[in-house]
Amino acid sequence: MEVLRVLALTMMALQPGVAGGAEIVGNSSVGVIEFSVGKFRYFQLNRRFPEEAILRDISSNVTFLIFQIHSQYQNTTISFSKTELPNTSGTGTDKGLVFMLRPEQSMCFWYLETLDAEPVQNVAIPLSYSERDPIPGGCNLEFDLDIDPNIYLEFDFFETTIKFAPANLGYARGTDPPPCDIRTGQDSRWRLQYDVYQYFLPENDLTEEGLLKHLQRMAEVSRVTASAIKVATLTANDKTSVSFSSLRGQGVIYNVIVWDPFLNTSAAYVPVHTYACSFEAVEGNCSSLGRVSTKVFFTLFALLGLFICFFGHRFWKTELFFIGFIFMGFFFYILITRLTLINYDVRLILTAVMGSVGGIFLVAAWWRFGILLLCMLCVGLVLGFLVSSVTFFTPLGNLAVFRNDSVFWVTFSCIAVLIPVVFMGCLRMLNIVTCGVTGSYAVVLAVDSYLYTSLSYITLNVLKRALNTHFRGAFTNVPFQTNDFIILAVWGMLAVSGITLQIRRERGQPLFPPHPYQLWKRERERRVTNILDPSYHIPPWRERLHGRLTQIRELFQKEQPAGERTPLLF
Repeated sequence: MEVLRVLALTMMALQPGVAGGAEIVGNSSVGVIEFSVGKFRYFQLNRRFPEEAILRDISSNVTFLIFQIHSQYQNTTISFSKTELPNTSGTGTDKGLVFMLRPEQSMCFWYLETLDAEPVQNVAIPLSYSERDPIPGGCNLEFDLDIDPNIYLEFDFFETTIKFAPANLGYARGTDPPPCDIRTGQDSRWRLQYDVYQYFLPENDLTEEGLLKHLQRMAEVSRVTASAIKVATLTANDKTSVSFSSLRGQGVIYNVIVWDPFLNTSAAYVPVHTYACSFEAVEGNCSSLGRVSTKVFFTLFALLGLFICFFGHRFWKTELFFIGFIFMGFFFYILITRLTLINYDVRLILTAVMGSVGGIFLVAAWWRFGILLLCMLCVGLVLGFLVSSVTFFTPLGNLAVFRNDSVFWVTFSCIAVLIPVVFMGCLRMLNIVTCGVTGSYAVVLAVDSYLYTSLSYITLNVLKRALNTHFRGAFTNVPFQTNDFIILAVWGMLAVSGITLQIRRERGQPLFPPHPYQLWKRERERRVTNILDPSYHIPPWRERLHGRLTQIRELFQKEQPAGERTPLLF
């Protein structure tokens, strides 16, 4: 029966009208889809109509094939047989199977289906490798498939983690595979190296067509190395797991290239993609990333920041409120997130409240004590925090030495403290620069709540590091595309404009306003001793308050009727 089925499929493949080529779009009406080696094919899978994939005319120098299939977010199943078994099939959005060819074999079959109620658009490709090429997942001991070329991806708000099975050395058709763990020398799989690649989709592109098009750049070795960014190189002694910062709403494709340095050959695993969000979630899905509470919070924060950017030094107490809000809000959010499990919206409201308390406290401390150095220390630390965050936003932040929390936080704190120390001799300049830079960055954060921008991760990565201990091992690469260049230009323009305007306006003015409490105290003494001052005759504030309360109380009393009233005598 197997021979007859093969002959029937071969005859159908030879009939006119059966397509097989690069980027072919179609859906076979007879349940059979023909593929060609190295050629992508688009097709649609339906729940009631599983498909059978066929690849014929396989060259004799091909030792194994990797057949991979991709969809955007709906699961598809690929199997060696019609009966699905855990060790012969895989289900997901990015799945593949390794087919080890027998001697003289020139045709292969796979079975494709979906359990999703809606039709699923897919793209698939079979790739061929020779006996000199390493076999991705050939030494799998963790996952279900005997040879597993797949990359397994998990994500949460903080990080995205990929895992894969170790590869094995290639071998000829009809021979036994090399043992995986008997030897550890240069004649075993322990000589293999793994290059991890990352590829960013265009920002704000959530389309299915865009994803399937860009996935084609991450399937073959030559195109992966030409298109993607190499993030890390692992040896056989390293753990086959790599973590990245989750970029919610940003499409990212990952792949691993296994390289045999002795034979200078390589092979690609099956690429995997993520948006770090769900397309099917009722609330907070990929199409509606910004919560209403987040938009309201950062919009109001941006309006205050924009005012501070241009007028912060002139309105000194408003700026102190802004600085105190940032200080208290940031640390309170970290504290409440690490210690409680309350809802995000509630956390944001409490952060706004406590941030306001912190701002009022700093203003009150200045009004009462007037310690300029203390206030400027807070101002300088906020600017230092932003400068330190920008420093670790660069590739410097991915250095292995900074994966140690102690090294990271000590270095981060030193950079943050260095800024107020450097500006200690020119406090007004420190204040004006802080107003311009931090005030304009508040606008960047507000933009991110409506439109994705990588610049928000300047501070968000630091927040993630403070909230999650596992984030220290994550690579923090982000895309830098057209939107980011535009927003970076807007940030720079606002910062330079605000700094320039305040420097010109404050030229010839006192460096800082005088101590408010001392002014109030002198004014009060002047009113007490100067009887010619009209304010001298104004009653004390307690008497004025009592009089005002008496007037309010009289509004609620009934009016007495006019005329004389005499009580009855009994």
